Order: sequence, then C-alpha cells, then structure tokens
Amino acid sequence: MSKLMVINELWQYMKYNKKYWLAPIIIVLVVIGIFLAVAGSSALAPFIYTLF
Repeated sequence: MSKLMVINELWQYMKYNKKYWLAPIIIVLVVIGIFLAVAGSSALAPFIYTLF
C-alpha cells in the first residue's frame, strides 16, 4: 500500500464522515514529525535544542 493511497483513504474518510476538523491536527503532527527528523540528523540540532 503506497503512501499516496493512505492519504487518499484518509481524505475520503474525512470527507464522507464530515470530520474536517481532523485535517489541522494531522498537518501539525506531520510538520512536527518532519521538524524532529531534521533536527535530530543535522548540524542544526544543538541550536534547535536551545529553543526548548
């Protein structure tokens, strides 16, 4: 199962059940995940850790 199919199924679920409020939650979780992946594997990690 490809990632695109998962995204499509999730969109169809939200559209069919009128659960559009899930979209911002999913977007924020994806952005945080990308941020953590980049922060853990780059030279910027020490600077990002000082923010928290």
